[in-house]
Amino acid sequence: MKVSRYKKEDQVTYALGATVVMEFLINRPETVAGVILHPRFDSEATIEKIDEITKKYGIPVSTEEKAFNILSQKENCFVIGVIRKIKGEIGKGNHVVLVNPSNAGNFGTIVRSCAGFGIKQIAVIPPAVDHFDPKTIRASMGAESRVDIEVFDTFEDYSRRFPENNYYPFMLDGSVLLQKTEIKEPFSLIFGNEATGLPKDFSEIGQPVRIEHTDNIDSLNLPIAASIALYEATKGVFG
Repeated sequence: MKVSRYKKEDQVTYALGATVVMEFLINRPETVAGVILHPRFDSEATIEKIDEITKKYGIPVSTEEKAFNILSQKENCFVIGVIRKIKGEIGKGNHVVLVNPSNAGNFGTIVRSCAGFGIKQIAVIPPAVDHFDPKTIRASMGAESRVDIEVFDTFEDYSRRFPENNYYPFMLDGSVLLQKTEIKEPFSLIFGNEATGLPKDFSEIGQPVRIEHTDNIDSLNLPIAASIALYEATKGVFG
């Protein structure tokens, strides 16, 4: 099966690792263009499951080593999924909004947290990291197969589509403590760039919120802050 080093303009991306590939096969098999197995892959149970799903949906499977030399130098990667890029679209409901996210690993981790807390719609405001990048998909552990991600040209475009949402930008300016904030549905949890945060004009949008911590650090890592916010916004939903 022909593969090449990933480029943003490509029509396909790659899921690297058995766990990640299985997520796409189970949740979005229609996006899987092919599966490549390493000759040394010997997990019979996983191979049987891959065989079952790929036969059901007519997905081609090959066994070869060359693709792994091109796409992954990690010794523990034995399965590659070739994934068709499909333009995402979100609808009404609860959202996480990422403004200018720049790190693939952070983005993927946030996607995984969103899936874990049941928030399956993410809006992205560019400039932004490529959410189709295999590094992002790998960091999400395949959770990208469980969420819808839509890229908007501007935040204004997003807000015009969803004027009914309650906006909660996470920032210091004009903010109240998260534990003192009633997050009302439908909500939009808004986060800024890892290094610079949200622009100051977001303090005029909705109810700015901050997460309290000691002065031993200047700020929380973005995926951690997003996970705390997601927990607070969805607590009581589970259990």
